[in-house]
Amino acid sequence: MPASGVSAADLAARLSALGLLTRVEEHPRHTSVEAEVPDALSAESWREVLQVVAEADRFGLLATSLNGRTLWAVVHKTAPTTGHVGGPGHQR
Repeated sequence: MPASGVSAADLAARLSALGLLTRVEEHPRHTSVEAEVPDALSAESWREVLQVVAEADRFGLLATSLNGRTLWAVVHKTAPTTGHVGGPGHQR
């Protein structure tokens, strides 16, 4: 599992522990975590949720009248430090 998968998995586990249903998806450059946010989430729970997602590289909230509220967070994958980082044209 990529390093970001561990961090994203940790975020997802912590959000789940707060009572949110989560999904984790791997992408080429990042791992995303999405969580459905119930309407009845207390102010204290919101603070705890925001503390968790603040550790991600990016996060936000998508709210629609049709689909409710979905919290999302993105954890970037680290770039390789050796090898073909810039491709053959960038090697010295």
